[in-house]
Amino acid sequence: MSDFIGAGHDAGSVDVPRPLGRDDEGRHVIEYVDGVSAMDQLPLGRDALLRVGGLIRQIHDASEGVKLPATDGWKMLLPAEEPDLMCHNDLAPWNLIMGERWVFIDWDAAGPSTRLWDLAYAAQSFGLLFDEQPVAEAALRLRAVVDGYGADAAMRKALPEALVKRTAAMYDLLESSYRRESSPGPTCT
Repeated sequence: MSDFIGAGHDAGSVDVPRPLGRDDEGRHVIEYVDGVSAMDQLPLGRDALLRVGGLIRQIHDASEGVKLPATDGWKMLLPAEEPDLMCHNDLAPWNLIMGERWVFIDWDAAGPSTRLWDLAYAAQSFGLLFDEQPVAEAALRLRAVVDGYGADAAMRKALPEALVKRTAAMYDLLESSYRRESSPGPTCT
């Protein structure tokens, strides 16, 4: 995905953290982006959510120019059915920096996916679609993200089912991770 980040930054098609090369230990180094976490600004208003949807669309559109690698051997935490696009896979308030620039950070989970699967997660997290949220307010937030993205009729029709599947997949991942971490390991006697 570092190729995508570099290509997107160089082309100016999407604002991503600028790659700075590698440090002495071989780790990727990227620029520091000044601002505040969107997580600390929740709930975002309509204009901000429209902008978020637009940023996601820019990322997806820029990714169309990136060759999708063979997915054999990829260990995706939440794999999409029939991936056809390189995606961020964690477009959520905790990964958006808002300042002079609005930039999604933390590209560690980037990999093959689909527009719908990536948007479903972003819409759920930015829309604050969870229990005890007033339905009318959550619906307005969801609509703003989807409108900002410019989703066509087919994507809008498929989104509710994708939201359910993506949310269930995340729940299953977190639950299995918790069970693994909570299970007693081998003991020495």
